[in-house]
Amino acid sequence: TIIGEDAVKLSGGQRQRLDLARALIKKTSILILDEPTSNLDAESEEEFKRVLNKIRREKNTTIIIVAHRLASISDADNIVVLNKGTVDESGTHSELLSQNGWYAKAWNTQESSL
Repeated sequence: TIIGEDAVKLSGGQRQRLDLARALIKKTSILILDEPTSNLDAESEEEFKRVLNKIRREKNTTIIIVAHRLASISDADNIVVLNKGTVDESGTHSELLSQNGWYAKAWNTQESSL
């Protein structure tokens, strides 16, 4: 694929993968990603999650992901649900599902729409 100046010849998903690759090769102790899988297909998203988990384990990197699609963060060590700037819920995916709060309701809604 010819990238072109300012990556104008790339699709949204290709640009996002390029941005992710740039972020992942940097040596940093904290990585903050905002909706990193929003333009990825299901196969690319699974590969991305696998790579993130490997980086987290092998490079001892803290990864903070802002996400609205809950499936993209379901394997996180800790999920924090914010409501109007305050922490509403916090825990693992299974802990939050058992609390039957906002996260559980949103998860069920998103899963049923698939």
